[in-house]
Amino acid sequence: MISENPSWVPLNATEIEDLVEKFTKEGVSPAMIGMILRDQYAVPNVKLATGKTVTEIQAEKGVKGDLPADLAQLMVRAINLNNHLKVNHKDISNKRGLAMIEAKIRRLERYYKEKGVLPATWKYSLANAELMLK
Repeated sequence: MISENPSWVPLNATEIEDLVEKFTKEGVSPAMIGMILRDQYAVPNVKLATGKTVTEIQAEKGVKGDLPADLAQLMVRAINLNNHLKVNHKDISNKRGLAMIEAKIRRLERYYKEKGVLPATWKYSLANAELMLK
């Protein structure tokens, strides 16, 4: 396992942090930011280059989103699957899939409330998810 930033990385830590801030303001998810930095800017690992993860940099710069990325992505999947089920009423396997996704969302909701990431009054519902994410 590599324990230090390779010498061939063209950007220094402050440039990488500025790019993370720029991409976050454009609405790019932390995982996509890592992929963009890897593929387009030759930064193999943000944590090795800066000493901080992408989400830590976002929090430090004050540009972090309201919802954690994994919770937001699950909510997008639930919205898309619900739209599919509106058209395809008899798709039983996807009805179960929606129930499974919503169970994951509720588990993450409980976890993030315990950790203090989400306020105690935050509650998931499909209607509110559509309003928050679209």
